[in-house]
Amino acid sequence: MPAVPIRSLADIVALESRPYDEVVPVSSTFMILERSAALFGGRIALTFLASGQPGSARRDVTYAELLAQVCRAANLFRSMGVGADDAVAILAPNIPEAHFALWGAAVAGRACPINHMLNPEHIAALVRVAGARVIVALGPNDELDIWSKAAALAGLTGLPVLQIRVDAVAAGAPVFQDLLAGRSDTLDFDARLDRARIAACYHTGGTTGAPKLALHTHGNQVHTSWFAPRYYDFDERTVEINGFPLFHVAGAFVYGLACFAVGARQILPTLTGMRSADFVANYWHWCDEFGVTALACVPTILAQLTNLPHRGAAGAAVRVAYTGGSPLPTELAARFEDALAIPVRNILGMTECAGLVSIEPLHAPRVPGSTGLRLPYSDCRAFRLAAGSADLGAPCAPGETGVIALSGPHVSPGYTDARRNAGVFEGGWLISGDLGHIDGAGCIHVTGRAKDVIIRGSHNIDPGMVEEAFLAHPAVSMCAVVGEPDAHAGEVACAFVALKPGANISAAQILAEVAPHVAERPAVPKRVTIIDSMPVTAVGKVYKPDLRRIAIETRFSELLESVAGATLRARCIDDAGVLRVEIETAGAHGEAELNAEIVRRLGAIATPWRLKRS
Repeated sequence: MPAVPIRSLADIVALESRPYDEVVPVSSTFMILERSAALFGGRIALTFLASGQPGSARRDVTYAELLAQVCRAANLFRSMGVGADDAVAILAPNIPEAHFALWGAAVAGRACPINHMLNPEHIAALVRVAGARVIVALGPNDELDIWSKAAALAGLTGLPVLQIRVDAVAAGAPVFQDLLAGRSDTLDFDARLDRARIAACYHTGGTTGAPKLALHTHGNQVHTSWFAPRYYDFDERTVEINGFPLFHVAGAFVYGLACFAVGARQILPTLTGMRSADFVANYWHWCDEFGVTALACVPTILAQLTNLPHRGAAGAAVRVAYTGGSPLPTELAARFEDALAIPVRNILGMTECAGLVSIEPLHAPRVPGSTGLRLPYSDCRAFRLAAGSADLGAPCAPGETGVIALSGPHVSPGYTDARRNAGVFEGGWLISGDLGHIDGAGCIHVTGRAKDVIIRGSHNIDPGMVEEAFLAHPAVSMCAVVGEPDAHAGEVACAFVALKPGANISAAQILAEVAPHVAERPAVPKRVTIIDSMPVTAVGKVYKPDLRRIAIETRFSELLESVAGATLRARCIDDAGVLRVEIETAGAHGEAELNAEIVRRLGAIATPWRLKRS
């Protein structure tokens, strides 16, 4: 790969003047690993830390060993009946054995890494939809209990379960490492891999409702992993902390296979990744010990690192902190850069395009609000939404807000259930669901999610704009703004904030001090709630559905207070991805009379509800 990094849209256009196969000479994930083993065989690809405490045990895996173990895993899975259309389900954190299973499964058949925090029934549904023939899961240990779910899956699916040995060994289940040791370290079958071969299926969306698995071809995964290092300016000297799980495209491709493509080294922080309090507390120690040059983050991690003690030259080798997964508040990025003198660059990604839509180049200025430039050989545009439908309308002019859509070699062929493609894969475009615009320099700006827009009366409020105002307050560490039901306007803005360590300020005072800085008067929140910490997903994104649930229950409870002759309690539930309210009553009111009173009090609120006698 040429060493010249991508700095601008002109560099992308120059690349596109050359034939694709000349610029991307590999056609499968396995070819990336083969190439790197040939070029960097003795270099360390992965370093796994057993604990976040300094001096803890660690394990290094070279590029030569990585390729050999992937071959062994592929041979093992093929011997167990896994063919090109079959999957291997993987329930394990980001550890070396999970990499062996992931990339080996993509050679023998399809990889299906699954969020081990889901309940066993949901995991079983994903396993069935994926067409899995075998399950690989983390074995018993004292730190992360995945094995109890894996054992339940054996009964729910009838599939063989292989345990990755950590501490104790569960009786009756084969040990993955022992099975690998008995296999050849070169492929003993013809894999017939090309760009169009399905490599994996990744689950996406929420954690409720019917399973939704996005298919990835080898070409999809190669495309993002091959080009990302040109934006990052990564090479074989790069050392990166990758605390993302492998069931997330960031851990697997954006920061995973992208590092493998250039011979870089990844530091894998314990079985619990960036959820390890010890690792985070000693973060700068680990940066110094390994000469870390790049940080892989989400905004919540940036906020944590900003608040850590950072003395002297700790982390001096770090060149950049890349972040994605959720919108990057401009104030948070500026605060991080000011405090730590480390440049922050933003990424926009989706599961449905193997993790990447756009990247801010390291060797270009950070543009506030921008998620960077599209990948080479792709097209990314903002479209007007056709009135009254989800169909794409005309392309937007530069700077005009619309829904972001993309096409290119990284775009998935669709979901395993093609009926789920409607509204997402349309007319050759992947519709992101992000609202934003593209400026004259080609930078993509995401201003919010279409579904996150707060509609106050007929006025659309972008929560990101309000969050920026709160994050500029010196006492605020994190902020998330959601819609709160309102009897007159339908919805108003409601802010949840987490304070910086040592901050002592009331919610009312924060609101009074921030309100003048919110650009639109209708967007000023009606309520600020201080919380100890933000609810987050497995990869550290703020999980707004939990906050919406709190906001809905709080407002419903206020509106339904003091109904004569009735005791009402509002409980918000997630019904297949839709938040609904159950209003429980123990009073003597007649149902028709009570319904009429509730309707009167709720006014313009559109949140669905039902009355339930307790």
